[in-house]
Amino acid sequence: MALCLGMGYAAWRDWRTREVSDTLWLVLSLLGGALGLVPFLVGPVGSGPLGGHLGLLLWLLVTAFVVEHLVPWDVALAERHPELPGRLELAGYLVVGGAVFGPAFLYGLGPGGTPVSVVAVYLGILFARVLFEVGLIYGGADAKAIMVAGLMVPMLTAAPLAPLGPAHALLGIYPFAVTLLMNAALLSLVVPASLGIRNLRAGTFSFFRGFTGYSLPVSELGRRFVWIKDPTFDKDSEEAAAETSEDDQRLRERRQAELTAQGVRYVWVTPQLPFVVLLAAGAVTAVLFGNLLFDLLQLL
Repeated sequence: MALCLGMGYAAWRDWRTREVSDTLWLVLSLLGGALGLVPFLVGPVGSGPLGGHLGLLLWLLVTAFVVEHLVPWDVALAERHPELPGRLELAGYLVVGGAVFGPAFLYGLGPGGTPVSVVAVYLGILFARVLFEVGLIYGGADAKAIMVAGLMVPMLTAAPLAPLGPAHALLGIYPFAVTLLMNAALLSLVVPASLGIRNLRAGTFSFFRGFTGYSLPVSELGRRFVWIKDPTFDKDSEEAAAETSEDDQRLRERRQAELTAQGVRYVWVTPQLPFVVLLAAGAVTAVLFGNLLFDLLQLL
């Protein structure tokens, strides 16, 4: 419930402003870390290294690693040593990965070694960071949403509305962050379909382009979250310097003024998708239905 409410608010902010405050992700991560402590504090200590408290310490470690991605510790450091923050982060991934998988190799998974939930959280962090670095997700808020969701719900072992069967059992071996993103990717197919229908109704459909954008009156350009595709502009100048939604809106307003002065009435645009909205939908559907792709395969 806490995950769905938090992701729902983040989706609303992303839809309205295309920005989500790091404060929200920080609050959700601390809540997820606190809730994740409960099984370690109320359950049996068990036997193992560090007096049976290894799992508790590893959970605190991965919680702190998520939080590290949500605080701007690297800003001042990057001004003096631009390459140092990246090197420290890489070292952090290696150290935390060693701390998580080292005990798993020596003592196994479970109460005596590395808890499965800890492995799921670390894999969720790594998964989100890799997707961000290779450009499959574009906004930092998207990667943070995946990390925080993976901390709040490391593993999903049951979904009340998912069809039972062999595919349902796969939920127990997938980190929740992976299921969430798979659901979001499947739900995102609604976007090109809706664009295609819109262009067909407007008589502006052409193959491929009709699934990726639409024609927009120049007079509405300053009020929409879009990228201008036709006519083209020099993307290496102002567009590259737009770091916030306010910068991007001011840029669109300047483009609108330029196009109006040139007598251009319509432009071809692609929407700036609020991906956190899709991630929130992916989280809700995951909680209720599990992995949608597995569900579809099960029903075939």
